Amino acid sequence: MSLIAGWLALSKRSFYQRAFTPLVTLWYMVFQRLSDNHHLSHVQDDAREGGADRLSPRGKPLSIQITSESTSAYSDARQRLPLSFLWQTLWHIATQITQAFQGPRWFGLQVGLLDGSTYRLRPLGDIPKQFAPHRPGNCKKPPYWCVARVVGLVCLATGALLDSAIGSLKASEQALSAAMLQARSWAGWLLMGDRNFGVYSVARSIVAAGGQALVRLTKARAAKLARSAGLELQPGLDARLSWAPSAHDQCPAGITPEPVEGRLLAVRVQRRGHRPLTLYLFTTLLDPAQCPAEPLAQLYAQRWNIELDFRYIKAQMQLGFLEAHSADIARKEWVAGLIAYNLIRWAMASAAAVAKVPVLVLSFSRARDLLLGWLARSPLDRHSARSWKRLLTRISQAQQPKRRKHRPSEPRAIRAFHKDFAKLEGSRSAARKKLASQHVNS
Repeated sequence: MSLIAGWLALSKRSFYQRAFTPLVTLWYMVFQRLSDNHHLSHVQDDAREGGADRLSPRGKPLSIQITSESTSAYSDARQRLPLSFLWQTLWHIATQITQAFQGPRWFGLQVGLLDGSTYRLRPLGDIPKQFAPHRPGNCKKPPYWCVARVVGLVCLATGALLDSAIGSLKASEQALSAAMLQARSWAGWLLMGDRNFGVYSVARSIVAAGGQALVRLTKARAAKLARSAGLELQPGLDARLSWAPSAHDQCPAGITPEPVEGRLLAVRVQRRGHRPLTLYLFTTLLDPAQCPAEPLAQLYAQRWNIELDFRYIKAQMQLGFLEAHSADIARKEWVAGLIAYNLIRWAMASAAAVAKVPVLVLSFSRARDLLLGWLARSPLDRHSARSWKRLLTRISQAQQPKRRKHRPSEPRAIRAFHKDFAKLEGSRSAARKKLASQHVNS
C-alpha cells in the first residue's frame, strides 16, 4: 500500500479529509475483493480494529473516529471516490509490476494477451439502462440478469492485468479493445489476440498505439487477404502485404483508415493427441529472419494463458457476479477487483524473484489463500518486514504439480445441478403477488 500512498501523494487533486479519506477508501475497496467476505460490515470490523490506521492522516487514526456499527460512512465514501482514481491506480500498479519484474522477452518485446469476457449484475438502480439484460437464444422468458462486457490485456510474463475496458453488450469486444488501446502507449509491446480480434480495426489500433500485433485470422479472412495480394493461401505461406480496410471494415474513431503493413502466415501445427491444425496469423513484425513463422506460432500457443487468468479473475476473485446497486459502483467493483488481482500477482512475482523461478509455475489459488491469511493477522504483525518475507517464502514453495501423465481434454460443458426448489420465472414482484394470493386463498 505504500506504493498507492506514494502515487496518491503526487496527485494534484485535493479532497475533503473525512474519516474515510480517498486512500483509505481505495484500500478498503481492494480489501473487499481480496477477502472472502465482501460485505461492508467486514470492512467496518477491520477499520475498528485498526487495519487502516497507518493510512489515516497523522493524529487521526480511523479506528478512533469510527464509533458506530453503521456502514453508511464507508458506503458514501465509495460513491464519492472517482472512478478515474481506480483506473489510474490499476495502470500505475500494472506499470510498476512490468518494470520491476521483467520476464523473458520474445523478439525483444514484452508480450500482452488480449481477450474478452462478461460478468453478471442484478437489475437494480440504473444498471438495466447501462448494462442491458441478456437472454440467450430465442427464449420467450423475460430476461433478469444484466451483463457487462469487458476486455482485458494481460502480461504474459507475470500474469498481471495491464488494462481493461467495460461496456454493455451492445458494444463489441473489438470496439472496446480499440478504445482501450488508444488510451495509452504500447510501444515495446507485442499484443496477441485470437480470431475474434483478428480484424482490421484491432490491428490498426495496435499500430496507432505504437505496439506490434500478432493476431489469429479466420480462414475466410486470411483467404481474402491473400487474394487481395495475389497470393495462394496454403500451409507454409509467409508473405508481406498491406492490410487495407474494405467497405465492411470499421476504423476506430480518431484513427485514420490507413493500410497496416504486416505478414500473412499459414503455419501447419502438429499437436499430440489432436489432428494437425493450420494457423492463419497476421503480424506487424516484418523481418522473417528475426521473427520466423515457427517461433511466432509457438508464441501464439501461449495465448491460452489469458483464458486461465480470466478464470482466476472471475472464479478466485469472485468477479463473475457482482452485487451492486448502481452502474457506477458496478464499474468500481470490477476495477477494484482487478487491483486486488494485481496485488496477488505482485506478491507472486516477488516470491518468484526470491526463489528464482518463473511466475507462472506458482499456484495462484494458494498464493491468494496465503495472502488472505497474512491480511487476517493483526495489523502490527502484517506490517512487519519479517512477516512479509516469510509470506513470500511460503508463496515461492507453492508451485504447480508436475504431472507425469498427460491429462485428457475435458468437454467445455457444465453438468446441470438440480435443486429442490423450482426455478424462478418472471419478476420477483410478480412471484410475491402470486405467493400472497395463494396464502389468502388458503
